[in-house]
Amino acid sequence: MEFNEKDIKKFSMLAIIVLFAFLTFLVIRPILMAVLGALILAYLFMPLHIRLLDFVKNRSVSASIVSFILILVVIVPIWFLIPIVIPQVSEILRFAQIIDVQSIIKALFPTASDQFTGQMSIVLDGFVSNLGRAGLEKLTNALIELPRIALQLFIICFVFFFTLRDHQQFRSFMADLSPFAPSKQKILIQHFKDVADSVIYGQIIIGLVQGALAGIGFLLFGVKNALALTILATLLSITPIVGPFIVWVPISIYLFAAGNMPIAIGYLLYNALIVSTVDNILRSYLVSRRTNLSPAIILIGMVGGFFIFGVMGIILGPLILAYFLVFLKSYKDKTLYTLFSDSKTE
Repeated sequence: MEFNEKDIKKFSMLAIIVLFAFLTFLVIRPILMAVLGALILAYLFMPLHIRLLDFVKNRSVSASIVSFILILVVIVPIWFLIPIVIPQVSEILRFAQIIDVQSIIKALFPTASDQFTGQMSIVLDGFVSNLGRAGLEKLTNALIELPRIALQLFIICFVFFFTLRDHQQFRSFMADLSPFAPSKQKILIQHFKDVADSVIYGQIIIGLVQGALAGIGFLLFGVKNALALTILATLLSITPIVGPFIVWVPISIYLFAAGNMPIAIGYLLYNALIVSTVDNILRSYLVSRRTNLSPAIILIGMVGGFFIFGVMGIILGPLILAYFLVFLKSYKDKTLYTLFSDSKTE
């Protein structure tokens, strides 16, 4: 097969574009998660920005106000909470290192043999020690990387502002680059919006509510270091598969072992009947109510995306699966070509 000069030029142009795309990825890879986080935050705050535009009539002023609100709501609390949370986290980790596991096992299983108690103590002592060391290591690394975290926060604010201010140009640019037919772009964009809304609002809002309820339980039942435990429970609530039970189950066991039976029973019932119920009843409903996708598909996407892409994968995973299913359905219905062309072949 012979190639003429025109074909060689086309291949050369394509090779150059691919090369620069790859180099661009290498350039932005260190800050890719910060950029994606900024885009997600911009998506969440976009309705507020659009409403403000009706009053201020200036995109830069509106974007600045919304950026200030973001800093006030998200970044400032983090800044003030760090000095309070770090000592509490250190105290929890130190307590995990000195806890008497054998006494707890004997309190929970009073009729157990000494052999069982000894073996369980060795296993749990090793687990708790490794967990405590890992926690201290993570905390130390977080303190060492504070300058990098500050840089990431700056990038988030920077990208957030310009995404809000220039969202119309950004949308037009992406629409011009899209290979899909104009008539199909609206359908795909709406599908994207439905899945994104379901995952973002369902996963994050329910996680925040569940974490807040877990925090109320810590305060009501007098659990120490409630702030650090509440933050941990909230993060675990937002993360797929895991949940705040990883926090409240060990605390319940400790309360039972310490002999505080009324408090231990009340705390256990509160978490089992209220905190867990919020997750079981509302999460699947909110995540799937705006889309026809099965909650199982969305859950698989969130879990798989989390393991591959990290925290951002909670959102990216379901979107990838959703679009794959759209293409798969179009292929099955023999309408795949119509996604890329306005010709009526359906």
